[in-house]
Amino acid sequence: MRPLTPDDPRTIGEYRTLVRLGAGGMGVVYLARSAGGALAAVKVIRAEHAADPGFRARFRREAEAAARITGPWVVPVTGADTEAREPWLATAFVPGPSLGEAVEARGPLPEATVRALGARLAGALAAVHEAGLLHRDVKPGNVLLALDGPRLIDFGIARHEGATALTATDAVIGTPGYLAPEQASAGPVGPACDVFSLGCVLVYAATGQRPFGNGAAAGVLFRTVHGEPDLAGLPSALLPLVTACLAKDPADRPTAAEAERWLTDHGTGWEVPGLSATIAERSAAALALPDPEPPTVVQDPAPARPTRRRVLTAGSAGAVLLTGGGTTAWLAGRRGGSGTGPAPRTLPTYTIGLHADTTGPGKAVGLAHERGVRLAVDDHNSRTDKAFRLGLRTENDAGDARRALAVADRLTADPAVLAVIGPTADVATEAVVSRYEKARLAQVVVAAGSTTADSSAATYLCVLRPFDHSLSIGLVDYLVNVRPTAKALIIDDRADPQGSWTVTNAIRDVGIGRTALTTHTVAADSDSFAPAARAAVTAGAGAIIYAGTSPARGARCAADLAAAGFTGSALATGPVLAPGFLRDAGRAAEGWVFSEAYTDPSALPAAKDFTAAYRKRFGAPPATWAAEAYDAVGLIARAVGATSATDALRGGIAQRVFRTDHRGITRRLSFDDNRVLRQKDGIFLYRIDDGRARFLGLSRSVR
Repeated sequence: MRPLTPDDPRTIGEYRTLVRLGAGGMGVVYLARSAGGALAAVKVIRAEHAADPGFRARFRREAEAAARITGPWVVPVTGADTEAREPWLATAFVPGPSLGEAVEARGPLPEATVRALGARLAGALAAVHEAGLLHRDVKPGNVLLALDGPRLIDFGIARHEGATALTATDAVIGTPGYLAPEQASAGPVGPACDVFSLGCVLVYAATGQRPFGNGAAAGVLFRTVHGEPDLAGLPSALLPLVTACLAKDPADRPTAAEAERWLTDHGTGWEVPGLSATIAERSAAALALPDPEPPTVVQDPAPARPTRRRVLTAGSAGAVLLTGGGTTAWLAGRRGGSGTGPAPRTLPTYTIGLHADTTGPGKAVGLAHERGVRLAVDDHNSRTDKAFRLGLRTENDAGDARRALAVADRLTADPAVLAVIGPTADVATEAVVSRYEKARLAQVVVAAGSTTADSSAATYLCVLRPFDHSLSIGLVDYLVNVRPTAKALIIDDRADPQGSWTVTNAIRDVGIGRTALTTHTVAADSDSFAPAARAAVTAGAGAIIYAGTSPARGARCAADLAAAGFTGSALATGPVLAPGFLRDAGRAAEGWVFSEAYTDPSALPAAKDFTAAYRKRFGAPPATWAAEAYDAVGLIARAVGATSATDALRGGIAQRVFRTDHRGITRRLSFDDNRVLRQKDGIFLYRIDDGRARFLGLSRSVR
């Protein structure tokens, strides 16, 4: 629970808001009290999302779905207004912890309790399915624990059975690690999806571990589709049912009603260690909350003062409102002035930490970050209308994993640091991400192509680029808009089965217009792509897509295609585009098209001033990722200028970043309600011309 901010509503329908229970990119959940004194959890959708008819329709479906479901193990809806400017949905307040919180705090549950948990969740799912609905996001965070049993919550992505959803790369509906293989592959879904998720939840409750491991979403999805679950530590009595629930084929899974009967027949008992004390403590705290006082209004005699909402959303040139301990301070910068009036205040300085490799194997990328960030900080501080100054603290990890942890510890320990950019390595590791998570410090990643962290749980990790496994959508754009073809061949390079699967699966999921797709597999132990090249020529394919991640193997593929006389389009994703590919492929690389997550600022009108300043200061064209690092500072500064948080900047800025829409010099930075960068503005195309990669532009705009 967190105190209300000055921007929070004091009433929502018949409810008086008391505190915040949580906040995310979509909206805020409040603990509120009805006119009759009952406590409720009220989810309010932000107006900017509600303005989207599709988003409002989704919320309307959520409210309708939740209201239709009854039963002892689901949380009842107590009120809703789906047509309000900021629509809301109220449900009964359950003071218990989530299953995830309970297991994390005290470890796995007793076997009998797991059976009771499963039986009652299965009963709830049976009610959902009988109503013709699917939940599609059954996970520990959506299971609350009460004294008499669990409660299934959050039907925010519930859909009518048989309904479809438009999918794109990285747009899988559900939570990786708890969704079914058919969801991971964006295939047809049904009630069996929820049963698979139930099996995953039971494994977690009984062992404290996910059956398909942790880490990056792409890896978890790959293991869900192709791997076997890890059931080590699962009580033998639960093994038959859980194994059946986790069957790859939906037809082999029991129904929710069958799972409920099996679990009930094998005996249940509801005893969760420490639950009574936790509920008593939370209930007492909730019941003791007084109705909040109206927010303090700060009067300003100036007749032309802008509205508070306009000031708070004016970005880094606006104002910062910080509240804490009953003190409210306005920090406003003014342009020019007559010299009359009160003396100007000393502007506060907020420090951005840069976590970079500036001397190790990745120093080229690290130094590009440092230069881009320095230019951005200097540009901000040179403004005459700024409301605060920015400072910079750079820490070098030299590309060493142990030093990276030490750097994270130093930056999190510095109270002046409000956000961190980096690390600048290829992978954002779980160990480093967790350090920033624990400190509630916004971690803005610019260049990393993947992460081993659990993205769904990393609430302070802000990634400003599509990960490598999402770049294939740019290849689809090219083949649809630039070089349409009747036939295309995907070369599935099994040297990296996970990377190749994500590319192949994403392209097959999205499709390429009316293009007929076939796949040719190259074994991991084969160095020859000649058979695949001959197959492309024989089939009359107008395009090949190299679904691999190795620059060296991509170069061999290019050479074999050229030797076979292939003259169509050849495409690959960014990891292949490296100096080694250009060197080894030679002339065979000519014409290859790549989708990447970085731009060439020299080719962007919006980056003209940046490019000139970079050349003047560093004597060279902007290095790769320098302009993106510049935009990262702009995003953070804009978020700071719109932050109002009782826990000051650290926690507030981390959440505000995801609600900020920043038009930078390289792209528009905005995020969906799952805290994921909107990909349509973040994938770019390059073509090899005369031995170098020439920037073509934003993939969806290239014609």
